[in-house]
Amino acid sequence: MTLMGEIEASIPALRRYAWGLLRNGHDADDLVQDCLVRALDRLTTDAAISAVRPWLFTIMHNLFVSRWRTLRRRRDIVGGDAEAAAEVPVGPDQEGALVMRDLLAGLELLSDDQRQALLLVTVEGLEYREVAAILGIPVGTVMSRLSRARDNLQVHMDGRRRPSLRRVK
Repeated sequence: MTLMGEIEASIPALRRYAWGLLRNGHDADDLVQDCLVRALDRLTTDAAISAVRPWLFTIMHNLFVSRWRTLRRRRDIVGGDAEAAAEVPVGPDQEGALVMRDLLAGLELLSDDQRQALLLVTVEGLEYREVAAILGIPVGTVMSRLSRARDNLQVHMDGRRRPSLRRVK
């Protein structure tokens, strides 16, 4: 597959990750567009791209962090459509819709760090080392964030905590 073909094939995954980060369709589309523009601009300078998908997620992550810092500096409060986006149309499977609603609400409760690690590993299927490279953190930190994210989601979904480990001397 050509480089452009790999970039094009990665767009649905980029959109899912952007929506997971921003919870707003318009903002997510803007982030994906900015990511693709930056990637296309860098194609000539970053000629030795070994893995396109992690490279694109790295660009998107960096754009997201830059925007977050800018908004924080300006002290703007961005009102998203998180509640509207979390409403799932109820079909014949009401239980599935309720589980989806609870899962989206649980994702909203996670910290940004935990949510990013969880979405990249579970939804996008990236390996821990790829996620570590994208987020610019050690692999152990990815594993820790992922574990805490899963624990927090489990608590939200079931209301029960995983038994904690005891120290044995």
